[in-house]
Amino acid sequence: MEHHVSNPEPAGNPEHFDVEPVNKKENRSLYKSRERIHPKRVTGAFRSFKWLVMLVTLGIYYITPWLRWDRGLGAPDQAVLIDFPARRFYFFFIEIWPQEIYYIAGLLILAGIGLFLVTSVFGRAWCGYSCPQTVWVDLFLVVERAIEGDRSARIRLDNAPMTSSKAAKRIAKHIVWLLIAMGTGGAWVFYYVDAPTLAVQLLALNASSTVYITIAVLTFTTYTMGALMREQVCTYMCPWPRIQGAMMDEESLTVTYHADRGEPRQAYRKGDTWDDRADCIDCNACVVSCPMGIDIRDGQQFECITCSLCIDACDEVMRRIDRPRGLIDYDSLANAERRARGEPGTVRFFRPRTLIYLSILALVGGVMLATLLTRSDLDINVLRDRNPLFTRLSDGSIRNGFTFKVLNKARAQRTFSIMVEGIDNATLGVVGSENLSGSSPYVTVKPDRLQSFRLLVTAPRGSLPEEARDIRFILESINIHETATYDSIFRGPE
Repeated sequence: MEHHVSNPEPAGNPEHFDVEPVNKKENRSLYKSRERIHPKRVTGAFRSFKWLVMLVTLGIYYITPWLRWDRGLGAPDQAVLIDFPARRFYFFFIEIWPQEIYYIAGLLILAGIGLFLVTSVFGRAWCGYSCPQTVWVDLFLVVERAIEGDRSARIRLDNAPMTSSKAAKRIAKHIVWLLIAMGTGGAWVFYYVDAPTLAVQLLALNASSTVYITIAVLTFTTYTMGALMREQVCTYMCPWPRIQGAMMDEESLTVTYHADRGEPRQAYRKGDTWDDRADCIDCNACVVSCPMGIDIRDGQQFECITCSLCIDACDEVMRRIDRPRGLIDYDSLANAERRARGEPGTVRFFRPRTLIYLSILALVGGVMLATLLTRSDLDINVLRDRNPLFTRLSDGSIRNGFTFKVLNKARAQRTFSIMVEGIDNATLGVVGSENLSGSSPYVTVKPDRLQSFRLLVTAPRGSLPEEARDIRFILESINIHETATYDSIFRGPE
Protein backbone atom coordinates (compact mmCIF):
# COMPACT_ATOMS: atom_id res chain seq x y z
CA MET A 1 0.00 0.00 0.00
CA GLU A 2 1.31 3.46 -0.86
CA HIS A 3 0.94 6.45 1.40
CA HIS A 4 2.40 9.91 1.62
CA VAL A 5 4.02 11.25 4.77
CA SER A 6 3.47 14.94 5.24
CA ASN A 7 6.59 17.09 5.56
CA PRO A 8 7.26 19.59 8.34
CA GLU A 9 8.60 23.09 7.75
CA PRO A 10 12.38 23.14 7.37
CA ALA A 11 14.78 25.34 9.24
CA GLY A 12 16.08 27.06 6.12
CA ASN A 13 13.04 29.10 5.04
CA PRO A 14 11.90 26.84 2.16
CA GLU A 15 9.29 29.33 1.02
CA HIS A 16 12.03 31.74 0.06
CA PHE A 17 13.75 29.10 -2.08
CA ASP A 18 10.60 27.41 -3.42
CA VAL A 19 11.55 23.95 -2.18
CA GLU A 20 9.83 21.52 0.13
CA PRO A 21 11.55 19.28 2.65
CA VAL A 22 10.86 15.71 3.57
CA ASN A 23 11.23 14.30 7.01
CA LYS A 24 12.83 11.03 7.93
CA LYS A 25 10.29 8.93 9.72
CA GLU A 26 12.06 6.20 11.59
CA ASN A 27 10.43 2.82 11.33
CA ARG A 28 11.93 -0.11 13.15
CA SER A 29 9.47 -2.70 11.90
CA LEU A 30 10.60 -5.48 9.62
CA TYR A 31 8.49 -4.13 6.78
CA LYS A 32 7.95 -0.55 5.80
CA SER A 33 5.25 0.48 3.37
CA ARG A 34 6.45 2.44 0.41
CA GLU A 35 6.37 6.20 0.77
CA ARG A 36 5.53 7.77 -2.58
CA ILE A 37 8.32 9.93 -3.92
CA HIS A 38 7.43 13.11 -5.78
CA PRO A 39 10.71 14.53 -7.11
CA LYS A 40 10.64 18.26 -7.76
CA ARG A 41 11.49 19.50 -11.23
CA VAL A 42 14.91 21.11 -11.41
CA THR A 43 16.87 22.92 -14.09
CA GLY A 44 20.58 23.02 -14.71
CA ALA A 45 23.45 21.55 -16.69
CA PHE A 46 22.95 17.96 -15.54
CA ARG A 47 19.20 18.07 -16.07
CA SER A 48 19.79 19.37 -19.61
CA PHE A 49 22.28 16.60 -20.22
CA LYS A 50 19.73 14.04 -19.04
CA TRP A 51 17.16 15.48 -21.47
CA LEU A 52 19.72 15.12 -24.27
CA VAL A 53 20.48 11.51 -23.31
CA MET A 54 16.77 10.72 -23.17
CA LEU A 55 16.20 12.24 -26.60
CA VAL A 56 19.12 10.36 -28.15
CA THR A 57 18.43 6.97 -26.56
CA LEU A 58 14.68 7.00 -27.20
CA GLY A 59 15.30 8.29 -30.72
CA ILE A 60 17.68 5.42 -31.43
CA TYR A 61 15.28 2.90 -29.95
CA TYR A 62 12.17 4.04 -31.82
CA ILE A 63 13.73 5.08 -35.16
CA THR A 64 16.32 2.33 -35.78
CA PRO A 65 13.87 -0.36 -37.04
CA TRP A 66 12.71 2.03 -39.77
CA LEU A 67 16.15 2.69 -41.22
CA ARG A 68 16.83 1.04 -44.58
CA TRP A 69 20.03 -0.51 -45.96
CA ASP A 70 20.37 -1.90 -49.49
CA ARG A 71 21.91 -5.38 -49.40
CA GLY A 72 21.04 -6.44 -52.90
CA LEU A 73 18.38 -8.58 -54.52
CA GLY A 74 16.71 -11.11 -52.24
CA ALA A 75 18.11 -9.70 -48.99
CA PRO A 76 16.13 -7.74 -46.39
CA ASP A 77 16.63 -3.98 -46.59
CA GLN A 78 16.04 -3.24 -42.90
CA ALA A 79 19.25 -1.76 -41.46
CA VAL A 80 18.98 -3.57 -38.11
CA LEU A 81 17.12 -6.87 -38.17
CA ILE A 82 17.22 -10.01 -36.03
CA ASP A 83 15.88 -12.53 -38.52
CA PHE A 84 15.13 -15.75 -36.62
CA PRO A 85 13.55 -17.65 -39.54
CA ALA A 86 16.65 -17.03 -41.67
CA ARG A 87 18.93 -17.41 -38.62
CA ARG A 88 20.65 -14.14 -39.37
CA PHE A 89 21.43 -10.87 -37.62
CA TYR A 90 21.78 -7.81 -39.85
CA PHE A 91 23.43 -4.63 -38.65
CA PHE A 92 23.85 -2.18 -41.52
CA PHE A 93 26.74 -3.61 -43.62
CA ILE A 94 27.43 -6.46 -41.16
CA GLU A 95 25.70 -9.82 -41.48
CA ILE A 96 26.14 -12.24 -38.59
CA TRP A 97 25.51 -15.95 -39.13
CA PRO A 98 24.73 -18.43 -36.32
CA GLN A 99 28.27 -19.84 -36.38
CA GLU A 100 29.60 -16.30 -35.89
CA ILE A 101 27.97 -15.91 -32.50
CA TYR A 102 31.38 -14.99 -31.13
CA TYR A 103 30.78 -11.48 -32.50
CA ILE A 104 27.77 -11.16 -30.21
CA ALA A 105 29.84 -12.52 -27.33
CA GLY A 106 32.51 -9.94 -28.12
CA LEU A 107 29.96 -7.13 -28.10
CA LEU A 108 28.68 -8.27 -24.71
CA ILE A 109 32.25 -8.34 -23.38
CA LEU A 110 32.86 -4.83 -24.71
CA ALA A 111 29.61 -3.61 -23.14
CA GLY A 112 30.44 -5.22 -19.80
CA ILE A 113 34.01 -3.94 -19.62
CA GLY A 114 32.85 -0.52 -20.84
CA LEU A 115 30.34 -0.43 -17.99
CA PHE A 116 33.09 -1.37 -15.54
CA LEU A 117 35.28 1.43 -16.90
CA VAL A 118 32.56 4.08 -16.68
CA THR A 119 31.68 2.96 -13.14
CA SER A 120 35.29 3.03 -11.98
CA VAL A 121 35.63 6.62 -13.26
CA PHE A 122 32.20 8.20 -12.71
CA GLY A 123 30.35 5.84 -10.38
CA ARG A 124 26.85 4.80 -11.42
CA ALA A 125 26.74 7.09 -14.45
CA TRP A 126 24.99 4.35 -16.45
CA CYS A 127 22.23 4.17 -13.85
CA GLY A 128 21.79 7.91 -13.64
CA TYR A 129 21.72 8.77 -17.33
CA SER A 130 21.21 5.94 -19.81
CA CYS A 131 19.72 2.92 -18.03
CA PRO A 132 16.35 2.10 -19.68
CA GLN A 133 14.69 2.17 -16.27
CA THR A 134 15.97 5.71 -15.65
CA VAL A 135 15.08 6.92 -19.14
CA TRP A 136 11.50 5.63 -19.01
CA VAL A 137 10.94 6.83 -15.43
CA ASP A 138 12.03 10.31 -16.55
CA LEU A 139 9.61 10.07 -19.45
CA PHE A 140 6.75 9.01 -17.18
CA LEU A 141 7.58 11.85 -14.77
CA VAL A 142 7.28 14.32 -17.65
CA VAL A 143 3.76 13.04 -18.26
CA GLU A 144 2.89 13.13 -14.55
CA ARG A 145 4.08 16.71 -14.14
CA ALA A 146 2.25 17.82 -17.29
CA ILE A 147 -1.06 16.41 -16.04
CA GLU A 148 -0.89 16.71 -12.23
CA GLY A 149 1.64 19.51 -11.75
CA ASP A 150 4.98 19.71 -9.96
CA ARG A 151 5.81 18.26 -6.56
CA SER A 152 3.59 20.48 -4.38
CA ALA A 153 0.57 20.03 -6.63
CA ARG A 154 1.02 16.25 -6.72
CA ILE A 155 1.29 16.05 -2.94
CA ARG A 156 -1.88 18.10 -2.54
CA LEU A 157 -3.63 15.89 -5.09
CA ASP A 158 -2.56 12.75 -3.18
CA ASN A 159 -3.95 14.12 0.08
CA ALA A 160 -7.15 15.46 -1.46
CA PRO A 161 -10.35 13.37 -1.43
CA MET A 162 -11.37 11.69 -4.64
CA THR A 163 -13.27 14.07 -6.90
CA SER A 164 -14.17 14.05 -10.56
CA SER A 165 -11.21 16.34 -11.30
CA LYS A 166 -8.77 14.11 -9.43
CA ALA A 167 -10.16 10.98 -11.08
CA ALA A 168 -9.92 12.58 -14.53
CA LYS A 169 -6.27 13.52 -13.95
CA ARG A 170 -5.39 10.06 -12.67
CA ILE A 171 -7.15 8.31 -15.54
CA ALA A 172 -5.54 10.59 -18.14
CA LYS A 173 -2.10 10.01 -16.62
CA HIS A 174 -2.38 6.24 -16.63
CA ILE A 175 -3.78 6.19 -20.17
CA VAL A 176 -0.78 8.15 -21.45
CA TRP A 177 1.55 5.88 -19.46
CA LEU A 178 -0.05 2.81 -21.03
CA LEU A 179 0.27 4.30 -24.51
CA ILE A 180 3.97 4.96 -23.94
CA ALA A 181 4.43 1.43 -22.59
CA MET A 182 2.58 0.03 -25.59
CA GLY A 183 4.81 2.02 -27.90
CA THR A 184 7.80 0.51 -26.15
CA GLY A 185 6.63 -3.02 -26.80
CA GLY A 186 5.59 -2.16 -30.33
CA ALA A 187 9.00 -0.74 -31.17
CA TRP A 188 10.74 -3.85 -29.83
CA VAL A 189 8.96 -6.31 -32.11
CA PHE A 190 9.93 -4.25 -35.16
CA TYR A 191 13.52 -5.36 -34.64
CA TYR A 192 12.53 -8.96 -35.48
CA VAL A 193 10.24 -8.46 -38.47
CA ASP A 194 10.28 -6.01 -41.36
CA ALA A 195 8.94 -2.86 -39.70
CA PRO A 196 6.69 -1.42 -42.47
CA THR A 197 5.15 -4.82 -43.19
CA LEU A 198 4.49 -5.51 -39.52
CA ALA A 199 3.05 -2.03 -38.98
CA VAL A 200 0.45 -2.65 -41.69
CA GLN A 201 -0.39 -6.03 -40.17
CA LEU A 202 -0.78 -4.51 -36.71
CA LEU A 203 -3.11 -1.81 -37.99
CA ALA A 204 -5.13 -4.39 -39.91
CA LEU A 205 -5.22 -6.62 -36.79
CA ASN A 206 -3.89 -9.62 -38.71
CA ALA A 207 -0.40 -9.94 -37.20
CA SER A 208 0.57 -13.22 -35.55
CA SER A 209 -0.46 -13.96 -31.98
CA THR A 210 3.21 -14.02 -30.98
CA VAL A 211 3.53 -10.35 -31.90
CA TYR A 212 0.51 -9.32 -29.86
CA ILE A 213 1.58 -11.39 -26.85
CA THR A 214 5.08 -9.89 -26.98
CA ILE A 215 3.70 -6.34 -27.14
CA ALA A 216 1.33 -7.10 -24.26
CA VAL A 217 4.11 -8.51 -22.05
CA LEU A 218 6.45 -5.57 -22.76
CA THR A 219 3.62 -3.11 -22.21
CA PHE A 220 2.89 -4.64 -18.82
CA THR A 221 6.54 -4.73 -17.70
CA THR A 222 7.30 -1.18 -18.90
CA TYR A 223 4.17 0.21 -17.27
CA THR A 224 4.73 -1.68 -14.02
CA MET A 225 8.43 -0.92 -13.60
CA GLY A 226 8.58 2.57 -15.07
CA ALA A 227 5.26 4.00 -13.95
CA LEU A 228 4.41 2.18 -10.71
CA MET A 229 7.52 0.69 -9.13
CA ARG A 230 10.08 3.29 -10.21
CA GLU A 231 12.80 3.57 -7.53
CA GLN A 232 11.91 0.14 -6.13
CA VAL A 233 13.28 -1.48 -9.29
CA CYS A 234 16.67 0.16 -8.72
CA THR A 235 16.70 -0.59 -5.00
CA TYR A 236 15.34 -4.13 -4.84
CA MET A 237 15.43 -5.70 -8.30
CA CYS A 238 18.55 -4.45 -10.08
CA PRO A 239 21.76 -6.40 -9.29
CA TRP A 240 24.13 -3.61 -10.35
CA PRO A 241 24.05 -1.61 -7.07
CA ARG A 242 25.17 -4.76 -5.29
CA ILE A 243 28.28 -5.29 -7.40
CA GLN A 244 29.28 -1.74 -8.30
CA GLY A 245 31.45 -1.48 -5.20
CA ALA A 246 33.88 -3.93 -6.75
CA MET A 247 34.27 -1.62 -9.76
CA MET A 248 35.01 1.53 -7.75
CA ASP A 249 37.93 2.70 -5.65
CA GLU A 250 38.88 5.77 -3.63
CA GLU A 251 39.59 7.73 -6.83
CA SER A 252 36.19 7.07 -8.43
CA LEU A 253 34.13 10.20 -8.96
CA THR A 254 30.58 10.14 -7.70
CA VAL A 255 27.97 12.62 -6.50
CA THR A 256 29.22 13.84 -3.13
CA TYR A 257 28.14 16.32 -0.47
CA HIS A 258 31.12 18.37 0.72
CA ALA A 259 30.57 18.09 4.43
CA ASP A 260 33.76 20.02 5.13
CA ARG A 261 32.13 23.03 3.51
CA GLY A 262 28.50 22.47 4.46
CA GLU A 263 28.59 21.40 8.11
CA PRO A 264 27.25 22.36 10.54
CA ARG A 265 24.04 23.21 8.75
CA GLN A 266 22.26 26.36 9.74
CA ALA A 267 19.14 28.18 8.56
CA TYR A 268 19.73 31.31 6.53
CA ARG A 269 17.72 34.44 6.05
CA LYS A 270 18.43 37.21 3.63
CA GLY A 271 20.94 39.65 5.08
CA ASP A 272 22.60 37.17 7.46
CA THR A 273 26.40 37.26 7.52
CA TRP A 274 28.47 34.31 6.29
CA ASP A 275 31.18 34.78 8.88
CA ASP A 276 31.88 31.67 10.98
CA ARG A 277 29.19 29.54 9.37
CA ALA A 278 28.92 26.77 6.77
CA ASP A 279 27.29 27.00 3.35
CA CYS A 280 24.49 24.43 3.79
CA ILE A 281 21.33 26.24 4.84
CA ASP A 282 19.37 23.01 5.36
CA CYS A 283 16.80 23.92 2.71
CA ASN A 284 16.38 20.28 1.58
CA ALA A 285 16.43 21.27 -2.10
CA CYS A 286 18.68 18.29 -2.77
CA VAL A 287 16.26 15.92 -1.04
CA VAL A 288 13.05 16.95 -2.79
CA SER A 289 14.75 16.77 -6.21
CA CYS A 290 16.02 13.21 -5.72
CA PRO A 291 14.03 10.57 -7.65
CA MET A 292 15.20 7.95 -5.14
CA GLY A 293 14.03 9.95 -2.12
CA ILE A 294 17.38 9.97 -0.30
CA ASP A 295 19.42 12.69 1.38
CA ILE A 296 22.83 12.90 -0.28
CA ARG A 297 24.11 14.72 2.80
CA ASP A 298 24.00 11.44 4.69
CA GLY A 299 26.95 10.21 2.60
CA GLN A 300 27.28 7.53 -0.07
CA GLN A 301 24.17 5.36 -0.13
CA PHE A 302 23.10 2.17 -1.77
CA GLU A 303 20.07 3.80 -3.40
CA CYS A 304 21.92 6.70 -5.09
CA ILE A 305 21.88 6.32 -8.88
CA THR A 306 24.20 9.30 -9.51
CA CYS A 307 21.62 11.20 -11.57
CA SER A 308 23.17 14.53 -10.40
CA LEU A 309 19.83 16.31 -10.06
CA CYS A 310 20.74 17.21 -6.49
CA ILE A 311 23.78 19.04 -7.88
CA ASP A 312 21.57 21.22 -10.06
CA ALA A 313 19.15 21.87 -7.19
CA CYS A 314 21.90 22.83 -4.77
CA ASP A 315 23.74 24.98 -7.32
CA GLU A 316 20.55 26.97 -7.90
CA VAL A 317 20.25 27.64 -4.17
CA MET A 318 23.92 28.64 -3.97
CA ARG A 319 23.34 31.05 -6.86
CA ARG A 320 20.43 32.67 -5.05
CA ILE A 321 22.34 33.20 -1.83
CA ASP A 322 25.49 34.27 -3.69
CA ARG A 323 27.68 31.38 -2.56
CA PRO A 324 30.08 29.30 -4.71
CA ARG A 325 28.52 26.36 -6.52
CA GLY A 326 29.71 22.82 -5.88
CA LEU A 327 28.51 22.19 -2.34
CA ILE A 328 27.23 18.98 -3.92
CA ASP A 329 29.39 17.90 -6.82
CA TYR A 330 31.30 15.01 -8.40
CA ASP A 331 34.16 14.13 -6.09
CA SER A 332 36.15 11.16 -4.79
CA LEU A 333 36.97 9.82 -1.34
CA ALA A 334 40.63 10.42 -2.06
CA ASN A 335 39.95 14.11 -2.71
CA ALA A 336 38.12 14.43 0.60
CA GLU A 337 41.19 13.05 2.35
CA ARG A 338 43.45 15.42 0.40
CA ARG A 339 41.40 18.44 1.41
CA ALA A 340 41.45 17.30 5.03
CA ARG A 341 45.26 17.39 4.82
CA GLY A 342 45.14 20.83 3.22
CA GLU A 343 46.10 19.54 -0.23
CA PRO A 344 44.33 20.51 -3.46
CA GLY A 345 41.91 18.04 -5.01
CA THR A 346 42.75 16.28 -8.26
CA VAL A 347 41.12 13.89 -10.72
CA ARG A 348 42.97 10.71 -11.63
CA PHE A 349 41.33 9.13 -14.65
CA PHE A 350 44.31 6.91 -15.47
CA ARG A 351 45.16 4.47 -12.72
CA PRO A 352 45.81 0.70 -12.67
CA ARG A 353 42.13 -0.25 -12.60
CA THR A 354 41.09 1.96 -15.50
CA LEU A 355 44.20 1.09 -17.52
CA ILE A 356 43.36 -2.60 -17.19
CA TYR A 357 39.81 -1.97 -18.39
CA LEU A 358 41.08 0.16 -21.29
CA SER A 359 43.55 -2.57 -22.26
CA ILE A 360 40.85 -5.23 -22.29
CA LEU A 361 38.59 -2.98 -24.37
CA ALA A 362 41.37 -2.30 -26.85
CA LEU A 363 42.30 -5.99 -27.08
CA VAL A 364 38.77 -7.34 -27.54
CA GLY A 365 37.80 -4.49 -29.86
CA GLY A 366 40.95 -4.94 -31.94
CA VAL A 367 40.45 -8.68 -32.29
CA MET A 368 36.81 -8.23 -33.30
CA LEU A 369 37.68 -5.54 -35.83
CA ALA A 370 40.49 -7.63 -37.33
CA THR A 371 38.31 -10.73 -37.68
CA LEU A 372 35.48 -8.66 -39.14
CA LEU A 373 37.71 -7.04 -41.74
CA THR A 374 39.45 -10.27 -42.73
CA ARG A 375 36.55 -12.71 -42.54
CA SER A 376 35.77 -14.67 -45.67
CA ASP A 377 32.39 -14.99 -47.35
CA LEU A 378 33.09 -18.70 -47.81
CA ASP A 379 33.18 -21.37 -45.13
CA ILE A 380 33.07 -25.17 -45.04
CA ASN A 381 32.46 -27.83 -42.45
CA VAL A 382 33.06 -31.55 -43.00
CA LEU A 383 31.59 -34.35 -40.90
CA ARG A 384 32.98 -37.85 -41.43
CA ASP A 385 30.63 -40.84 -41.30
CA ARG A 386 31.02 -42.90 -38.14
CA ASN A 387 28.83 -45.83 -39.14
CA PRO A 388 30.39 -47.43 -41.00
CA LEU A 389 33.86 -45.96 -40.57
CA PHE A 390 34.86 -47.18 -44.05
CA THR A 391 33.71 -49.43 -46.87
CA ARG A 392 35.94 -51.92 -48.74
CA LEU A 393 35.01 -52.04 -52.42
CA SER A 394 35.27 -55.12 -54.67
CA ASP A 395 38.53 -53.93 -56.21
CA GLY A 396 40.16 -53.55 -52.78
CA SER A 397 39.90 -49.76 -52.59
CA ILE A 398 38.69 -48.06 -49.40
CA ARG A 399 35.84 -45.53 -49.33
CA ASN A 400 34.88 -43.02 -46.63
CA GLY A 401 31.69 -40.99 -46.59
CA PHE A 402 31.56 -37.31 -45.54
CA THR A 403 28.86 -34.71 -45.12
CA PHE A 404 30.23 -31.62 -46.82
CA LYS A 405 28.60 -28.32 -45.77
CA VAL A 406 29.33 -25.21 -47.81
CA LEU A 407 28.38 -21.75 -46.55
CA ASN A 408 28.17 -19.19 -49.34
CA LYS A 409 27.84 -15.75 -47.74
CA ALA A 410 28.02 -13.93 -51.05
CA ARG A 411 24.96 -12.50 -52.77
CA ALA A 412 25.65 -14.47 -55.96
CA GLN A 413 25.40 -18.14 -56.90
CA ARG A 414 28.82 -19.75 -56.92
CA THR A 415 30.32 -22.94 -58.28
CA PHE A 416 33.12 -24.67 -56.41
CA SER A 417 35.53 -27.49 -57.13
CA ILE A 418 36.36 -29.95 -54.34
CA MET A 419 39.84 -31.44 -53.99
CA VAL A 420 41.54 -33.58 -51.37
CA GLU A 421 45.17 -33.75 -50.31
CA GLY A 422 46.92 -36.46 -48.30
CA ILE A 423 46.04 -39.56 -50.35
CA ASP A 424 47.61 -40.22 -53.75
CA ASN A 425 45.24 -40.83 -56.65
CA ALA A 426 42.15 -40.46 -54.48
CA THR A 427 38.85 -39.96 -56.27
CA LEU A 428 35.90 -37.91 -55.06
CA GLY A 429 32.24 -38.21 -55.84
CA VAL A 430 29.28 -36.04 -54.91
CA VAL A 431 26.10 -38.04 -54.47
CA GLY A 432 23.35 -36.67 -56.72
CA SER A 433 25.77 -34.67 -58.85
CA GLU A 434 26.25 -35.17 -62.58
CA ASN A 435 29.97 -35.40 -61.90
CA LEU A 436 29.81 -38.54 -59.78
CA SER A 437 33.54 -39.17 -59.49
CA GLY A 438 36.87 -37.65 -60.38
CA SER A 439 39.76 -35.84 -58.82
CA SER A 440 37.83 -32.55 -58.36
CA PRO A 441 34.04 -32.69 -58.68
CA TYR A 442 31.97 -29.48 -58.81
CA VAL A 443 29.13 -28.25 -56.60
CA THR A 444 26.91 -25.20 -57.00
CA VAL A 445 25.70 -23.25 -53.98
CA LYS A 446 22.90 -20.71 -54.07
CA PRO A 447 23.54 -17.15 -52.86
CA ASP A 448 23.52 -16.45 -49.13
CA ARG A 449 22.86 -20.08 -48.36
CA LEU A 450 24.22 -23.05 -46.43
CA GLN A 451 24.02 -26.24 -48.49
CA SER A 452 25.00 -29.79 -47.62
CA PHE A 453 26.40 -32.43 -49.98
CA ARG A 454 27.13 -36.12 -49.60
CA LEU A 455 30.81 -36.61 -50.52
CA LEU A 456 32.45 -40.01 -51.14
CA VAL A 457 36.26 -40.24 -51.04
CA THR A 458 37.86 -43.40 -52.43
CA ALA A 459 41.51 -44.39 -51.83
CA PRO A 460 43.06 -46.90 -54.33
CA ARG A 461 44.27 -50.26 -53.08
CA GLY A 462 47.66 -49.97 -51.44
CA SER A 463 47.54 -46.18 -50.98
CA LEU A 464 46.59 -46.44 -47.32
CA PRO A 465 49.43 -48.23 -45.46
CA GLU A 466 48.17 -47.26 -42.00
CA GLU A 467 44.80 -47.35 -40.27
CA ALA A 468 44.19 -43.60 -40.56
CA ARG A 469 45.56 -40.85 -42.71
CA ASP A 470 45.28 -37.08 -42.24
CA ILE A 471 43.65 -35.43 -45.23
CA ARG A 472 42.76 -31.90 -46.23
CA PHE A 473 39.74 -30.85 -48.25
CA ILE A 474 40.14 -27.82 -50.50
CA LEU A 475 37.13 -25.93 -51.77
CA GLU A 476 37.91 -23.44 -54.53
CA SER A 477 35.57 -20.97 -56.18
CA ILE A 478 35.66 -21.29 -59.97
CA ASN A 479 35.15 -17.60 -60.73
CA ILE A 480 37.16 -15.64 -58.17
CA HIS A 481 39.58 -18.39 -57.04
CA GLU A 482 38.78 -18.00 -53.37
CA THR A 483 39.58 -21.12 -51.35
CA ALA A 484 38.62 -22.66 -48.03
CA THR A 485 40.19 -25.71 -46.39
CA TYR A 486 39.18 -28.24 -43.79
CA ASP A 487 41.34 -30.93 -42.14
CA SER A 488 39.88 -34.36 -41.50
CA ILE A 489 40.84 -38.04 -41.24
CA PHE A 490 40.49 -40.89 -43.70
CA ARG A 491 39.89 -44.27 -42.01
CA GLY A 492 40.82 -47.71 -43.22
CA PRO A 493 41.29 -51.27 -41.89
CA GLU A 494 43.99 -52.08 -39.36
